[in-house]
Amino acid sequence: MKYVVFFVILMIFWLALTFSVSLANIMVGATASLITVLLFGRYFVGDIGKLFQPVRYFWLLVFLFVFIWECLKANFDVAYRVLHPKMPIKPGIVKVNLGLRSDIARAILANSITMTPGTISVDLIGDVLYVHWIYVGSFDPAVYEHKVAGRFEKYIKRIFD
Repeated sequence: MKYVVFFVILMIFWLALTFSVSLANIMVGATASLITVLLFGRYFVGDIGKLFQPVRYFWLLVFLFVFIWECLKANFDVAYRVLHPKMPIKPGIVKVNLGLRSDIARAILANSITMTPGTISVDLIGDVLYVHWIYVGSFDPAVYEHKVAGRFEKYIKRIFD
């Protein structure tokens, strides 16, 4: 069943991208979708029921707004640190313990942290994420875990777990 849902989602995405409903376009889209399902279908969501829960889409929208806001704040913070005459940076690698269960949720969190200026995910081992941070303001794990991952983790947990 998950292969059929994956195929339908890919076809809808194809039709939205090409914005054409000609026979040739549908045939190319169906072929591309079928090849993609055959190659990557086993990696698709295991529990199809999660796709049909509207509350997850609400939290996705909330997460997108939070992510954009955090990126804007981080851009200004990095610009301040770069343009300041004394360049106030204290770089370091911090260890962040994650409370996410699924691999996709961990990967989304790691990528969200990496896309935020001033941080980059270095390694993800099980429930531990190592992040290089431009300004390690505290050596207390509870403080820097909240500053680095806490802003995104609670929303990602509601979307994927």
